[in-house]
Amino acid sequence: MSHLRLTDRDPWTAQQESRLHQRRRGDRLRAAGAGPDHELSFTDRVIATLACLRLQLPHAAVALLYKVDRSTITRAVGEIRPLLAARGFAVPGKPGLRLRTLADVFAYADAHGVELRIDGTEVQVRRPKANRPGRRAFVSGKKKQNTIKPTVISDAKGRLLWCGATRPGRMHDVTALRTEGIEDLLRQYPNVRARVDSGYQGLARDFPDQVSAPPKKPPKDATDQLRAEYTIARKAQSSQRICVEHAIAEPKQWRPLQRYIGRREHFEDTTLAIAGLVSDRCAER
Repeated sequence: MSHLRLTDRDPWTAQQESRLHQRRRGDRLRAAGAGPDHELSFTDRVIATLACLRLQLPHAAVALLYKVDRSTITRAVGEIRPLLAARGFAVPGKPGLRLRTLADVFAYADAHGVELRIDGTEVQVRRPKANRPGRRAFVSGKKKQNTIKPTVISDAKGRLLWCGATRPGRMHDVTALRTEGIEDLLRQYPNVRARVDSGYQGLARDFPDQVSAPPKKPPKDATDQLRAEYTIARKAQSSQRICVEHAIAEPKQWRPLQRYIGRREHFEDTTLAIAGLVSDRCAER
């Protein structure tokens, strides 16, 4: 809550006024403030949303705490969650700057000489209903579960800078980033460097001067010397890349990102909201 200022109420107020204007199909007929008040204040709505994001509590349980109907909590979460998701990600040492897109991350890394760490992670989700189109797209070949896969970017100290490129679990890690336009950004910012894992070998092949991936595994008939060199090189690269694993682990302390049981259309906003809140704490390190 210390990072959520009351100025965050302004976008929420503007959103409500826009929604009411569309429902009225014109300007208001009564003075501002007329009509029934909200059952929950803006602060209570934020706290209820944070409780649902942190612990994945049922809306009915939170409603009992506030002595309101379950639909009131559901509506509050539906209003506050997109606002938290739109906040972006905090930048270390620059409290007024927030990164919202992959292009923002590359511009920041280019301006401040930050070497990026990139990796994907998977979150288990509920299996789609039978006979639904695209059902197999969520089946992860790695985990053998229905998952959704976000991509995480951190700096060399493991501070979370960005989380996005959310794609179904069947999509390969590097494909998810390619569809987000990372190739164009690497060409636009030739001084930006990144370290990745073996899932991004294709990106390292296309941009060898910018993207560093683990060495390829030697063939079965390789000599002992080649195997030893491979092990040393892989450990050296892993020790430089392990910080992004720590950046992935922090948002996964929040219950929804351990196993997501909500609607899949709300997964991206939920992930962005949680990652944005975690980045506030990371930026202080």
